[in-house]
Amino acid sequence: MSEDGMFLIKVPGSSANLGPGFDSIGLAVSVYLTITAERSDTWEVIPESKELECFPSDDTNFICKIAIDTAAKFGKIMPPCRLRVASDIPLARGLGSSASAIVAGIELADCICELNLSRDQKLMIASEIEGHPDNVGPSIFGGLFIGYQTDTEVHKAVFADLNCDLVVVVPRVELLTKASRNVLPEQVAFAEAVKAGAVGNLLVAALLSGNFELAGKMMKADRYHQPYRRSLVPHMAVVEELAEKSGAFGAALSGAGPSILCFAPAGQGAALVQELNAALPDMDIIELQIDSCGSTTSLVEICEK
Repeated sequence: MSEDGMFLIKVPGSSANLGPGFDSIGLAVSVYLTITAERSDTWEVIPESKELECFPSDDTNFICKIAIDTAAKFGKIMPPCRLRVASDIPLARGLGSSASAIVAGIELADCICELNLSRDQKLMIASEIEGHPDNVGPSIFGGLFIGYQTDTEVHKAVFADLNCDLVVVVPRVELLTKASRNVLPEQVAFAEAVKAGAVGNLLVAALLSGNFELAGKMMKADRYHQPYRRSLVPHMAVVEELAEKSGAFGAALSGAGPSILCFAPAGQGAALVQELNAALPDMDIIELQIDSCGSTTSLVEICEK
């Protein structure tokens, strides 16, 4: 892509873990961080969503810092840009807002500095920054992402053809990932780890074979993180029960929470939204789709008046 002109970066949000897939499984969802970028004399970040107004408007903005660091990684100097940034990804709600910013910064450097990075290279850079691939992976590749990160590479499998509806329950309070990680145990006994791994393995098999009833059971049977995080998410049991009664086959804490992602048979998402809206008036209920494209960049045509 040319370094000149204006271009559009679009990065989907993500829901990680899906229950037992802790730090390894994620799903790209149809909420987006969108950036319109052009080169400029100085860095300028213009928020086009109210939630983003609290972030820096200069090169200390997280997206800019990621872009600058990514360019430097390949021996390039990232030139200043003017960025118009919009997002409908709820902040600090477990839907990948920080991971999408990481991916957007990498995409920005790739476009402006013409790094010609492959998706696998972007994944490795993003995973090194994030510390695990379960959020950044779906944001880059789309679909259902399963990844394993080592010191030198990220192994992955990506699937784009899950046939189910998604509804996310978003509380109007934040839950920072750091606080949510602090409640997790430092070690897990070998026998417990074996059981937890079996649950995760069966979740993947159930999703890919379309056995959604079994997938829902495995989401609830997670032994890695949800049992420990329930104390921070007191609404979780209520949402699980309501979702099941309203036709969902499963529900799982989205990332570190506090949002909860509910899975319904194809065609039943709208009805589930209605039921949950009626029962949970103090929470935001959003019907989502699985994003199968991942992050995209494109040149923007400028029409002269």
